[in-house]
Amino acid sequence: MLIKKRRQSDVLPSEITPESIYRDRRRFLRTSALAAAGTLLAPGWTVAKPMEDLAPLGDLPTSGFSTGEEKNTLEQITTYNNFYEFGTDKEDPMRLAPERLAHRPWTLTVSGEAENTGEFAFDDFMKGLTLEERIYRLRCVEAWSMVIPWAGVPLAEVIRRANPNSRAKYVKFYTKHDPEVFPAQRARGMSFLASIDWPYTEGLRMDEAMNPLTLLATGLYGREMPSQNGAPIRLVVPWKYGFKSIKSVVRIHFQETEPECTWNQLAPREYGFYANVNPDVDHPRWSQARERRIGELFKQDTLMFNGYGEEVADLYAGMDLRKNF
Repeated sequence: MLIKKRRQSDVLPSEITPESIYRDRRRFLRTSALAAAGTLLAPGWTVAKPMEDLAPLGDLPTSGFSTGEEKNTLEQITTYNNFYEFGTDKEDPMRLAPERLAHRPWTLTVSGEAENTGEFAFDDFMKGLTLEERIYRLRCVEAWSMVIPWAGVPLAEVIRRANPNSRAKYVKFYTKHDPEVFPAQRARGMSFLASIDWPYTEGLRMDEAMNPLTLLATGLYGREMPSQNGAPIRLVVPWKYGFKSIKSVVRIHFQETEPECTWNQLAPREYGFYANVNPDVDHPRWSQARERRIGELFKQDTLMFNGYGEEVADLYAGMDLRKNF
């Protein structure tokens, strides 16, 4: 999800700045935000949780799908984000989300071609589901990457509970729509953000949604999900570019036809429905053959399906992945 193109020789400040400096800077930003909260927050808003108030999740089993690669730091993962509802800069989610996006109350709607549909309070939705840690690679379409220790449940468990019927070929996801919480959702004029048909949506084919790798994540680094990373619940699809892993989900909808999705609607030549990580298919404006891991100086080769080909390649057998990108 690119707004400002970066030269390949550029090195982002978040990749080279010592973590201690980042911590001091974040304290300053948060203090400034809290000082202004009286003018920023509308009456009746619930103030969201700052990082230090996120509840620990206890001891979680680690999935066999987890990578053994070195994890990115919590600081890197929570200060370098794309969450366009808060703005187009990487720091906008960290700067705004912890004071704006409330984790409760939160309602999830299950709808469409399924037997067990309805509206569920978040905690009721999670009853009977067992969290586990999944340490996954994340590859952004912008050619940067991270390794992130999520906590969540396989999406397949939620789908089985919903019991979709034979017409359910796809699953569509919706992000929360609330212009008072998300500044970009009230953007006007000629700005890029004003061109988005909110709420943000994404979709998967049913077999992709049922794949054991596909995760509904509710935590990060052993604590509940930070606001800037998509609290309280988000999708994680590790073999696809990051924009497929929709944040702050409020609706899961089963349908027969391929869903229209936000980025595919905005720029279909650049962002296909499948969005599988494929180093052989360049973005129209840059190469996808290599990537820069946040926190590292030098680039590395991008892996087909982000390194998860053994688990997912059979989903696309017989498909032309240059056309179905």
